[in-house]
Amino acid sequence: MNVHEHDPLGTPPQDEGIPVQQRQWAMFAHLSALTGIFTGGLGCILGPLIIWLIQKESMPFVDDQAKEALNFNITIAIVTLALVAVGTVLLVILIGFLFYFAAFAVGIYWLVMTIIATIKSNEGIAYRYPMTLRLVS
Repeated sequence: MNVHEHDPLGTPPQDEGIPVQQRQWAMFAHLSALTGIFTGGLGCILGPLIIWLIQKESMPFVDDQAKEALNFNITIAIVTLALVAVGTVLLVILIGFLFYFAAFAVGIYWLVMTIIATIKSNEGIAYRYPMTLRLVS
């Protein structure tokens, strides 16, 4: 696809000349979500949020990618909390464990997509997570 064509999915045009420092910070914005594994999920949102707040004015690529990581992690948190809540309620009728399995599957999806986004942003590609609520813009 030509850089100047309009993408109906809303993916911003790619710029091959993104400086290495911006690509690395964008990579860190996605990678920082992995701190949520060690912080009970809090780091999933705080990591990208902190990087976005620090770098949004001076690095446009980091601004875009940190917001993307933040939106994705907020979306995943909402979905996971909903699955666990519904699963807990439905444990009474013995089908709630299925929602726990679904929450586990969402966790695997989160990990894979975070790794893909990390790699793409380090390559200078503005990655867009699928099925993400764009709450921060």
